[in-house]
Order: sequence, then structure tokens, then C-alpha cells
Amino acid sequence: MVLPADYHMHTPLCRHASGEPTEYAATALERGLSEIGFSDHSPMAEDDFDEWRMRLDQLDAYVEKVHRARRDHPELAIKLALEVDFIPGHEDWIRDLAGRHPWDYFIGSVHYLTNGWDIDNPNKLARWRERDPWEVWSAYAERLTEAAASGLFDIIGHADLAKKFAIYPDRDPLPLFRRFLEVAARSGVAIELNTAGLRKDCREIYPSRAILAVARELAVPITFGSDAHAPHEVGADFAAAVELARGVGYSTCLRFARRERQVVSL
Repeated sequence: MVLPADYHMHTPLCRHASGEPTEYAATALERGLSEIGFSDHSPMAEDDFDEWRMRLDQLDAYVEKVHRARRDHPELAIKLALEVDFIPGHEDWIRDLAGRHPWDYFIGSVHYLTNGWDIDNPNKLARWRERDPWEVWSAYAERLTEAAASGLFDIIGHADLAKKFAIYPDRDPLPLFRRFLEVAARSGVAIELNTAGLRKDCREIYPSRAILAVARELAVPITFGSDAHAPHEVGADFAAAVELARGVGYSTCLRFARRERQVVSL
């Protein structure tokens, strides 16, 4: 099987990953990938916003790490990108980041429902127990929809991240995500099949098969990402992700260069 590009990978600069980009690239070649992309957590305007992203003064060092991986592995296509949190009120900051380097794509992700609660943070799991899961999932899907409508991103990351800890609402959340996908389709933004969910409590690729089937119905394009935080996770479970995509009817995915898309066969 020819594997798609792995467009979601991190570096030690985010403070919760290990291994240098050149090591990730070497693993990608060993596993038969022809293209990868680094999309580490972007800095915020305030370095103390949280403890799981690079500082602003490390942004150039991040770019240089990716360039080094390119020099070390010229036979591999290596893209330069960021995973950027969508938080209302931070849109100008995202536009500022977009102008700092020749990025290949931006992944827009929703981690925060409030400035103090990143819903996928295991250190804040107790907050889930204080809230109605339907309320949390609804707020999450609404912010995801705003991210898709913003025009700031090329890809929306791990679109049902709310399931990470396997805390589910008492009713079907699919209608919440249909609205998000309708907006994504109109905006021309892709969603990723993120295999990290298989390594979390939910034990399921992001997004679920049901959400992905609606995405296919609405012709929302897709990319693939391992969300690797260590070299051994590069391309993890990509065969399963491709099988899932094909199973709901996808025959193509996207690749990016300088924020321009190319449709390629699966």
C-alpha cells in the first residue's frame, strides 16, 4: 500500500514530545512514506499561555529544525506547518503567524473551550466531571464550526477530540458535527484522519466513521496525520486510516505546498 503524507507531527519544542525532526524523517523513510509535514503547536502572543507549546522566540529555531531534516533527507518531501489553536479573539495573532514564514499549511485545532480549560488535558480531567457531556460536546462543535468558517486554516485537526477520554453525551452528537462539516465544505477546508485517537482512551481514529461518512457525503476533503510525539509514532496505523477512508467512499486526499492544495489518489 502506498501511504499518504503524514501531516501532523510534533517536536520537542512543544515540551511534550521527544526526538528531533530529522529522526522523524528517518522513520518516515523506513516506513515507506514519501511526504511528511511538521505541524508543532504554534506559539501564542504570551509565552505563559500554557505549558505545551513552543515560545515565540523559538519559532525560528523550529523552522531551522525542519530545514535540517530536509537537508538530511533530500529524498523525502518535508513540509513546514503549524498546528494553531482557534480561540475567538486571537484571529489577528494567527494572521501574524501566517506571515512570518513560508508555511505549507495550517492545521486549525480546538483544544480550549475557555482560556483555562484545554479539554484534552489529562491534568484537567476533573473538569469533565463538573459539566454535562452534551454541553461540552456542543460547545466544542460550535467552536470547531467557527474555526472552519474563519478562513484561517487549510485543515481542521482531530475533529472529534472531545471523545479523547471516552466521555460521551447521552444523545447522538452527529448533528452537531454535520453543521461543522457543512461549513467546512462551504469554506473549502479539509479535515484530517488523525490516528492518535487509537492510542487514547477512546481507541478510535479522529473523527469517527459516522462523522467521516457525512464528510464524504458533503465532499469535504481529507488529509492524514499520526499526531506523532515521538519518532516511532510516525505513520502509525495509517493502513487502518486509509481503509477507513476508502470504506466511506474516499478515493482522494490532499497534499499542500505553500498553502496551495493538490488532489492526489488514495
